[in-house]
Amino acid sequence: MSRGKQNEPGTHRAMQVVNHIRSLIENGTLQPGDKIPPEREFARTLKISRASLRTGIGYLAAMGIMKVRHGVGTFVADGPAQFGKTSLSLIGALHGFQSWQMFEARIILESNLATLAAERGKEEHHAALAEEVAEMFAALSSPSDYLIHDLAFHRIVSQASGNPILAAVIETITSALYDSRRKTVERSIDIHQSAEMHRKLYHAIRAHKSKEAHDLMEQHLQLAQAAQGLERPADRKPGEAKSESIFTKGV
Repeated sequence: MSRGKQNEPGTHRAMQVVNHIRSLIENGTLQPGDKIPPEREFARTLKISRASLRTGIGYLAAMGIMKVRHGVGTFVADGPAQFGKTSLSLIGALHGFQSWQMFEARIILESNLATLAAERGKEEHHAALAEEVAEMFAALSSPSDYLIHDLAFHRIVSQASGNPILAAVIETITSALYDSRRKTVERSIDIHQSAEMHRKLYHAIRAHKSKEAHDLMEQHLQLAQAAQGLERPADRKPGEAKSESIFTKGV
């Protein structure tokens, strides 16, 4: 096996990071709002590469456990940490889903969540969305960092909907999306356009323009699908599977 292959950050090492931070939170060593050690120091402590550490932190950020702030550091998110089995197990359970099915589900769910967020969102949600938009623009030169803030934005929209059941469904999708998208996000060519769409979405939600928020979310997800080359071919019938899934094919 080549040296490059050996050093490739894998799920096993990433889960080392997840489990280590989980234990630190559960035993009280890390509290909400605490900043974790610098990357180099933390990687040395865990005896893993910095790339593997970043992957593990990415998982935690995608699940809302950690908050990454550009140029500042990584912190334990405020509020109770949710390490439920669902967030992690669905990374594996969703492996058979096709890419077009994932986007179809997201368009149906998240467009309507954006409508509800515009109708029900509170000032705390607006502030959190604004923060993530700012972080997205700050991370334009780092696609992997951008991805974390992109997914955090969508999580906040689901929370602002005021429907915890729908928010929980989106949470499972978010975890699975991070696992697949992190492997190919460096090849993204539409990050600036994506950031602009998120900014427009934020303004529509803050202004309580529910129809505009719905349409912008739908447009954003359609553009994301097209940019990733994941459209369902016109000659495929609904429900007809293709040989590669979103989790075995680069997205």
